[in-house]
Amino acid sequence: MKIPLIKPFITQEIKDKVIEVLESGYLTEGPVTREFEDTLKDYLGCKHLMAVTSATTGLEMALRALNIGPGDEVIVPDYTYPATASVAPIVGAKAVIVDVSRENMLIDYDALEAAITPRTKVIIPVSLFGAPLDYDRLNAIKEKHNLYIIEDAACTIGAEFKGEKIGRQADITVFSLHPRKFITTGEGGIVTTQSDELAEWMNSYKHFGMDMTGASREGIHFSNIGTNYKLTNLQAAVGLGQLKHIDALLAKRIELANNYEAMLRNVDGITLTHFSEKERCANCTCTSKQCKHSYQTFSIFVEDRDRIMTEMRAKGIEVQIGTYSLHMHEAFQNNPLVEIKGDMKNSLWCYKHALALPLYNDLTPELQERVVTELKACL
Repeated sequence: MKIPLIKPFITQEIKDKVIEVLESGYLTEGPVTREFEDTLKDYLGCKHLMAVTSATTGLEMALRALNIGPGDEVIVPDYTYPATASVAPIVGAKAVIVDVSRENMLIDYDALEAAITPRTKVIIPVSLFGAPLDYDRLNAIKEKHNLYIIEDAACTIGAEFKGEKIGRQADITVFSLHPRKFITTGEGGIVTTQSDELAEWMNSYKHFGMDMTGASREGIHFSNIGTNYKLTNLQAAVGLGQLKHIDALLAKRIELANNYEAMLRNVDGITLTHFSEKERCANCTCTSKQCKHSYQTFSIFVEDRDRIMTEMRAKGIEVQIGTYSLHMHEAFQNNPLVEIKGDMKNSLWCYKHALALPLYNDLTPELQERVVTELKACL
């Protein structure tokens, strides 16, 4: 019996909705996409929300909306998926890469502040694996240095900071709808902002630069240079069916994460890495009940990670690395639009030791026990 790392939540209701869209013949962005956007906007409590083709294109669009380009610097963490850093060179800016904290794998706020120069315009912190960032600290840095914050919240739909859903805190927040996420459209992304001006520009940009205000008397009018970052009705139909169950899906993930925590807390050779609902939040000074992790990934630290990963997979249990340490990769080495700040010792340690365990809605306590039993045997 194979235990996958992740399994999308696909019900007959979702399949029926997809068939309905197929039979309608209206496959591109349309009323189903609008319903998906409106439903998620209400859930997050944000002012503006746009569905786009991916979190990567969402991050790029966010930088362009803030007029970031050649001569500007964008600070990002080293321990993240490459897209977080790649979007800066894509718009002609420099990606300045800094280390993370070993304890929670989030950006090191001291390293972040030390890397700020007069050319720094934006910081892109990552709420990795669904862990909320410390916006008390981030906002203090933002105000002190007059910066923008774009949160790479690819993993973080449903997470909360001090009782408020992620999606309202940053100037622009970007979520992913990739199948590794528990709300997925296959490929896709979400961009949120509280700014009317930024929302208007981004909505135009993702529609080829079209004037979306309806002010033109001559019908369609293209007021800017833009591109096509629209999410289709077909994709939105999948996400919309999942959104109807988002509270139950999130509650189940928290339950499963707590099960893992209870089974692994005192196991020799394992260090728990995630935010704990039961303890003081590791990311800020609030109490844990004021913040909520969305558990896109449940990861642990182990020695000899690659051997354990190989053996677990041979047993039919899909485990995975956490994510990547960017400075190790050619794309970010000897690149004039990339600057590595520091030795990245924490990022490298996280990369070598983090192990992601299976986590999905259909995962039962019995299957979790099998995962843990086989993991202990590997250790």
